[in-house]
Amino acid sequence: MSYEKVTRFRSDLIIGTKQTLKAIKRGAVSEVFIADDADRQVTQKVEGLAHEMSVPCHRVDSMQKLGVACGIDVGASAVAVKQ
Repeated sequence: MSYEKVTRFRSDLIIGTKQTLKAIKRGAVSEVFIADDADRQVTQKVEGLAHEMSVPCHRVDSMQKLGVACGIDVGASAVAVKQ
């Protein structure tokens, strides 16, 4: 379900941990998707800030599949949906 949801919002996505963190801080995010196989040290910051800002956070199993769902040729560790 999560990959399909990401694909549906493809034009409203923020891809990557740095960009996702910035967008969460600005309050410009409605939900976040994090890949389980991404570096935990990197994704932990995104997950913590999302929780702090009351942004729903969903886990998916694969960076590669998340990247494909976003329409990019590389894996994505974190993706946010713009509000």
